[in-house]
Amino acid sequence: MAVKQSEQYQLVIRSLSDRLVEAQAPIRVLDAIKWDDSVREEFFRKRCKSLPPVDADYYAQRPLSFDPAERLQLFQDIERDITRQLGTFSPVGQIMRRMCREYRMVIRMLEGRGTPEFGRISQELYGSASDAFHAGDPTITDLGIMLSESLSNIGNDLGREPKTIAAPEAVAILQDRMNQAFPDDQAVRVFESDGIVADAAAGADYIKIRSDAMFNQRDLKILAVHEGMVHVATSLNGQHQPICTFLAKGPPSSTVTQEGLAILMEVITFASYPARLRKLTNRTRAIQLAESGANFLEVFEFYRGEGYSREDSYANASRVFRGSSSAGLPFTKDLAYLKGFILTYNYIQLAVRKGKLQQIPLLFCGKTTLEDMRTLGQLVDEGLVVPPRYLPEPFADLNALSAWMCFSGFLTNLSLERIEADYANIL
Repeated sequence: MAVKQSEQYQLVIRSLSDRLVEAQAPIRVLDAIKWDDSVREEFFRKRCKSLPPVDADYYAQRPLSFDPAERLQLFQDIERDITRQLGTFSPVGQIMRRMCREYRMVIRMLEGRGTPEFGRISQELYGSASDAFHAGDPTITDLGIMLSESLSNIGNDLGREPKTIAAPEAVAILQDRMNQAFPDDQAVRVFESDGIVADAAAGADYIKIRSDAMFNQRDLKILAVHEGMVHVATSLNGQHQPICTFLAKGPPSSTVTQEGLAILMEVITFASYPARLRKLTNRTRAIQLAESGANFLEVFEFYRGEGYSREDSYANASRVFRGSSSAGLPFTKDLAYLKGFILTYNYIQLAVRKGKLQQIPLLFCGKTTLEDMRTLGQLVDEGLVVPPRYLPEPFADLNALSAWMCFSGFLTNLSLERIEADYANIL
């Protein structure tokens, strides 16, 4: 067991951590790269035949909400002070320095909106569809193709649940579920919004519902576990950190772990369904197309070919090219869903196999990354990080989770081809 750190040392970490949180506050990536409604209206007015006029000039008319040079210098100063005050080899200092470097990359990416530089930095921060999970393993694209083939066999045999719940009712249902999930944080709000592209989005202590979106009960279950039990929960747990307050804010490196946890929650709570999985695989395939040279129109037509409406095809294609130009490299953040699911599942599987179950709940102590998990365990022992206040039920019951993972680990060693041959006469 590590020794508790002195109060003065804790105060130094808290001060540096607070500075880091304050410095990143005005940086809002999705707000800085979204396209306004006039782009969509013009695209449909031209019968979906012309590339949206989105390029560096388009973004130049939409200045960032902060001074990039001033923020770059601010993060440089914080990184310098972290080294001066904590030393080169301090574990918590190493995490905070990496966050400073990531935020500087984010600023440079946003400065490059509409140019090839935007896409290149996006790949560096969030990854590429051609990235392999491990040496010699399939790539993210391979995973998307494999899942698409499996989903094609399911087809629409399961039927489609009609979306009959309008936004006001959805808000009321989700607000009730959030009140039950976070009884100590009644300030968690669910409300309608006109300013988002997705059906819903989560913030530090809220979930926004798009005003014109329609839902069914399965949609709301997914929103509750994905946005509420993961994204809001990890934000609140980070806010309750008394010293390492930086855990309340997620740099790009935390996106993969956070989205991976959210998708894993969907799966183990039986909230997910084939159409949901198809949406995630199509995002991966669309990014791969754009990385291979496809422009906005070609990705739009890909979605049309997958059976999406014109409006949904536009919304999905614009997710791929937001921040870039309509013929440039993609914004690769949406790779985080499938990539994060695989990496997070593997981490939990290994934690169970090696008997390190105490590490698993630490995934929820804030906006964490897998590479920091061992360090976070040390910081808990040192009293610098507190365990998560809110844990979703599947992760609160480590007995059940470890049993599920043990069975799952065994089943992955079976040959599906051999099983298919053996079951040929009964299936």
